[in-house]
Amino acid sequence: MATSAAISAPPPGGARALLQRLRNGDEVARLITLAFASSILLVTVGLIYQLWVASALPRHKFGFGFLTSSLWNPVSGQFGALPFIYGTVITSAIALLIAVPLGVGAAIFLSELAPPRISSTFTFFIELLAAVPSVIFGVLAIFTLVPLMRDYVEPFLKKPLGFLPIFSGPVFGFGYLTAGVILAIMTLPFIISISREALLEVPTEQREAALALGATRWESTWQAVVPYARLGIFGSIFLGLARALGETMAVTMVIGNDPSIHASLFAPGYTIAAVIANEFSEATGDLYLQSLVGLGLVLFLLTIVINAMARLLIIATTRRGSAQP
Repeated sequence: MATSAAISAPPPGGARALLQRLRNGDEVARLITLAFASSILLVTVGLIYQLWVASALPRHKFGFGFLTSSLWNPVSGQFGALPFIYGTVITSAIALLIAVPLGVGAAIFLSELAPPRISSTFTFFIELLAAVPSVIFGVLAIFTLVPLMRDYVEPFLKKPLGFLPIFSGPVFGFGYLTAGVILAIMTLPFIISISREALLEVPTEQREAALALGATRWESTWQAVVPYARLGIFGSIFLGLARALGETMAVTMVIGNDPSIHASLFAPGYTIAAVIANEFSEATGDLYLQSLVGLGLVLFLLTIVINAMARLLIIATTRRGSAQP
């Protein structure tokens, strides 16, 4: 019996395949989205390059000593970034120590335990708080937070804990601790909002399975819901950290603006963003100006390093959780 074999045409190759994909629109969409994604990398590389070129003088004059020196004297032409790096890290750490427990706890309450009407009302005010300009927080901090810290909070901490270096020294109201508190207030809305959304995205079956096994409402939330949403919670924390690292006006108004390193949290200090905002307009001479640009480069790299460490922490936590039986 004669059989006929259908001979299939070879697939179009090279230019014909590309032309066909272009006609279908797939290749056009892929190229456009690739350009959008590449623009993020180009902007990042462009920022680093511009900051690197514009900070050549202090890099050549001081070298690595620019990062390790604590002397900042524009009159004598000596510039060191260490006091500002120290102030940035300390204030951001204080902000996270205060904001993370409060923010995650509030998010758990609003998403799991609060009645829907209360949750919606509180969420509206929290999102409204996130839209307040930082200079408003600074003004309010000067008239409310600084007197409160000077007259009540810092003396209260100093009385039983004054033997510790971090709670010793005179009380001014302006300093690392006050700056950290105002940063915590400013980062709270971001942590609460994003953590709440992450918790709400947990499937209902996750909660019902825990309750069916005899868990209480709190046990279901803490042992089944929160671990499931941990990546979103981590993301909210590091978004708040990014806000704290780069905050300028509110911190400038309450930190005291002292380019020195102090062990006490009550002492005035300085941050990278604050010194750039304060001194950039009055910088005279190329070395002074480029030293401030160098501080901007340090802040940019510090943000990248901290976020990279945060990403590695998330990856390690995820792998450890998936490896458990």
